[in-house]
Amino acid sequence: MPLSTQSQGDDDQYVLVASLDNARNLSNILKAITFKDHAIFTATTNGLKVTVEDSKCLQANAFIQAEIFQEFTIREDLVAFQINLTVLLDCLNIFGGTTTPGVSTALRMCYRGYGYPLTLFLEEGGVVTVCKINTQEPEEPIDFEFCSTNVTNKVILQSESLKEAFSELDMTSEVLQITMSPSQPYFRLSTFGNAGNAHYDYSKDSDMMELFKCTETQTNRYKMSLLKPSTKALALSCKVSVRTDNRGFLSLQYLVRNDDGQICFVEYYCCPDEEVEEN
Repeated sequence: MPLSTQSQGDDDQYVLVASLDNARNLSNILKAITFKDHAIFTATTNGLKVTVEDSKCLQANAFIQAEIFQEFTIREDLVAFQINLTVLLDCLNIFGGTTTPGVSTALRMCYRGYGYPLTLFLEEGGVVTVCKINTQEPEEPIDFEFCSTNVTNKVILQSESLKEAFSELDMTSEVLQITMSPSQPYFRLSTFGNAGNAHYDYSKDSDMMELFKCTETQTNRYKMSLLKPSTKALALSCKVSVRTDNRGFLSLQYLVRNDDGQICFVEYYCCPDEEVEEN
């Protein structure tokens, strides 16, 4: 691959170098969290985490493990910067985001450190394009303090069934109410929209339910406007884990397979809507 030698002579000056034979393996997962312009990139030896936030109520993280990349070199324990995600996606799709079988855009991503731009070398069909995107000092991501020890209820579903539910629920509703319980209705999604109230129930023994682990009955409401961005991740995913903790905070973990069949994860955290009194 021509890109593998494109900037190799300069590698010593970069604190981060990451290469992919298929840029879509990065751009597709970034689309799943693109609901605000800016994102925080955090790289460690484990790989890349990309974080997008909205008004301290919603946080989305995309995790791309180091093994996904054909090359992943990091010269510091932690490399972090903020970047315009919309601009980055435009650059990654500069060749039109081809889906032609056997044709892919190769990517080499290099970062020299604080104050320097993120440099992208993109190659398709022998043509190389270089993009430089300005970076900023990253803001500290919100810590939602969502830890597994405080999780009260958890279900893992095949994404197909959740897609079906979202297509049938009334999206004019301002909130989505989630009920999780060790007894009936087990797992219920409810909306309160223009067409009236609607419920979508899952049995704990449903074929679509891969795991059902509920210890107490919880009913929480979440702003639909905050949850809508997560449907991008749902569309790409094959499984989804739905968890709530003892404060009613929601975690949605999506398992996404890329074009090469490798697994990446997208996670959304959403705080409960405190303005709505429960019935």
